[in-house]
Amino acid sequence: MAAAAFAPFLGAARAAAPNEAQLTLWPGNPPGGGGPGGEAITDKKGAVSNIGRPSLTRIAPLQPNGAAVLIAAGGGYKRIEMAMEADPAAAWLAARGITAFVLSYRLPGEGWAAGTACALQDAQRAIRLIRANARSFGVHPQKVGVLGFSAGGHLLGLASAWSDFASYTAIDSVDEQSAKPDACALIYPVITLEAPYDKTSTRKVLVGKDPSQAQAREWSVQTHVRARCPDMFLAQAEDDPISDPHNTLIMAQACRDAGVPVEMHRFTNGKHGFGMGRPGTETTQWPEQYAAWLRARKFLG
Repeated sequence: MAAAAFAPFLGAARAAAPNEAQLTLWPGNPPGGGGPGGEAITDKKGAVSNIGRPSLTRIAPLQPNGAAVLIAAGGGYKRIEMAMEADPAAAWLAARGITAFVLSYRLPGEGWAAGTACALQDAQRAIRLIRANARSFGVHPQKVGVLGFSAGGHLLGLASAWSDFASYTAIDSVDEQSAKPDACALIYPVITLEAPYDKTSTRKVLVGKDPSQAQAREWSVQTHVRARCPDMFLAQAEDDPISDPHNTLIMAQACRDAGVPVEMHRFTNGKHGFGMGRPGTETTQWPEQYAAWLRARKFLG
């Protein structure tokens, strides 16, 4: 998609800083329609909800190296933790030459007709949109990675493992692009919605309080891991009280079973929601471990 063809999306852009632009995901209403009215709501901690218009915020580095990473923060599919997770991650990536794209995705509980699938539709569309506009964004279409935290890890884990699932009907030339990322990093992610690890907000919002075993399995990430899945980077604290630490173990085993290269880092402390690392805990190690992993995949020079 040429830059000129991208003009309808750029028309809704909000320039927040010289290196930042906001881009709408869909040329009209998202698939199925519905959703909340009014402006997005940002709480005192910088978490966003009431998202009526899903979008991407592009953070361009001063010296782009051609790689891109799509970021999805967590929040149990009830809100998106922009200030705590997405914004620091985007700044970290941009400082290293990687063009960062922060995803403001639809929350399934906010009245969208697409229901459970709405966030996955946004994630797939975002990956395709980055690829379709790779030249104008200054990125290589085969260097599009994803970085997800908590419920955002569940979302981008699904987008990586279930990339061939047609979550929506194609609407334009953007949807001719592949929705499969080239690399996937999941930080304290929710992976499984199955018992006994089914006490998360992610499970309750996506499949309800009393889902069938088939429903829980269908919307669990590990169910869809096959050889086509991109290389995987996993990080989690062993004292995580929100996403049971077995989640990363389950994902790592699914990757090994499918022959997918996986690198997992487990920390004795740090709990949940440590973002780019909680001071005084081992979790401060993961960004540099991630940098080394990115470097090995030529996302960093």
